[in-house]
Amino acid sequence: MSKLASIVTLAGLITVTPALSQTAVPDLRGTWKGESETIILGTGNAHHGSTSSPAPRLSSVPFTLTIDKQEGRRFSGTLSSSRGTETVIAVISQSGTIYMVDDDGYSLVTMLAPNRLESCYLLQSPTSRVASCTEFTKQP
Repeated sequence: MSKLASIVTLAGLITVTPALSQTAVPDLRGTWKGESETIILGTGNAHHGSTSSPAPRLSSVPFTLTIDKQEGRRFSGTLSSSRGTETVIAVISQSGTIYMVDDDGYSLVTMLAPNRLESCYLLQSPTSRVASCTEFTKQP
């Protein structure tokens, strides 16, 4: 293969690669359920709250994420547990990472499969720190 042909082929591959890495935006509307794996220092939050403790403590809570509105890469809905419900808003980045914000913290969300996602939540306040991951499964 001549040098010119090699350069043209390489340039074509470089141009096509970004287009191949961009995937279609998934339709996330529906009901998702999962149970958190959480560690808390301090008072916690609305879903994992209790009396303050000087030592980190572990918690697990069943959650329901209901996504009722989506337009392209933007969506909103509610996150609920037995202790309360809060509104969430989110965006899906071009890389596929989902950034979600609720009433007091934020989550980085990763699609594991078309019907599974993992949401990892972080909260830091003067009285509390929470780190939590929940694997959600889309309900039929």
